[in-house]
Amino acid sequence: MESNSYRQRYLGRKGLIVLLALLSAFVPLSMDMYLPALPGMATVFDVPVNLVNLTLILFFVFFAAGILIWGPLSDKYGRKPILLAGLMIYLAASIMCALSTDIYQLITFRILQAVGGSASSVVATAIVKDVYHSRDREKVLAIVQSMVMIAPAVAPVIGAFILSFTTWRGVFWMLASIGFVAFAGSIAYTETIPRRSDVSVPGSLGRLGVVLKNPGFTSLLALFSLTSISTMAFVASSSYVYQIEFGTTEQVYSYYFALNGIGLIMGPMIYVRLSARFDRNAIIKACFALIAISGVLVFFLGPISPIVFALCVLPATVAGVCSRPPGTSLMLEQQTEDTGSASSLMGCAQTVMGATGMLLISHDWGTGIVHALGIIIVMTGIVTSAGWLYLSGRKFIKMTE
Repeated sequence: MESNSYRQRYLGRKGLIVLLALLSAFVPLSMDMYLPALPGMATVFDVPVNLVNLTLILFFVFFAAGILIWGPLSDKYGRKPILLAGLMIYLAASIMCALSTDIYQLITFRILQAVGGSASSVVATAIVKDVYHSRDREKVLAIVQSMVMIAPAVAPVIGAFILSFTTWRGVFWMLASIGFVAFAGSIAYTETIPRRSDVSVPGSLGRLGVVLKNPGFTSLLALFSLTSISTMAFVASSSYVYQIEFGTTEQVYSYYFALNGIGLIMGPMIYVRLSARFDRNAIIKACFALIAISGVLVFFLGPISPIVFALCVLPATVAGVCSRPPGTSLMLEQQTEDTGSASSLMGCAQTVMGATGMLLISHDWGTGIVHALGIIIVMTGIVTSAGWLYLSGRKFIKMTE
């Protein structure tokens, strides 16, 4: 499964996978852990809710921007130096978030936290391409993503637990601690890049354009990143749906969110099981169709009760993450080099689409937030289904099994 050229002297094979999962988990950890505090933070800072939401939205925007820079640089300077630099920024920014005295300081340091954290995410994907090949890559992606999906499942529960005996500042101290652990693991990591790029820094960044000229990669990038719209629309609205629409407490909200998190954990493992019996094309097609069906259920049945809402959203969650291992592997298969740049574009596209989903759900639809979420999920399922039916038969897409 692992190339002999990239044995990890200190981490070992299992340790590398654990590190990859932790590095890939920075987005859900940095976001979901403080979701239960969002409604209360508006009161603490005495500011409108939409201003507090900027700590979430701008995190995603600058996470996407950071990804575009770190990936090409990792092709030039190596994975390890970029990883350590990004984690140092993340760690310092997390500490400053905890020490913020007003909403504007918090927004500023959240931006820095996003820029630093983006290095870990893009480098983790590049390392997977460096070390693993073909179907083994899909299996490792599924394992890593399953471990990663534990983060959004348990993060709100941890956040709510922290809030039970301290303030939102304690959440950011916890994130700083996680950043320190990742930094320590990255010091133990052995470099895996097969060959460093010898072009200049501007030239390295210019490789993004070269990768985008690959029609197979770009079309798949546009398609598979769309699932982030419905996923992040739910995440951004979940605390308001449960705590305001249904009147649950912060702790109860975290339990409902954890139920959805079970779907996040199950999705990649379900793909591994299904891929042993069904071809990749059929699985992806079924996943996109299930997202649309889930959206219909959310629209018509979601307003009934919090448990019904959670169960209606669950199929979309499972299907969305189930499609990620084959989607990520397919995109990586389109590129024989410029892995860092490809990883950057993948992470950026998913993040931008996620921010789009958060902006969409923040808009006043006039139909209620649950109905609005249902519409967003339905449209995501319909568009991705149509897109996959079109692309799966095109010759410019490499479909190596």
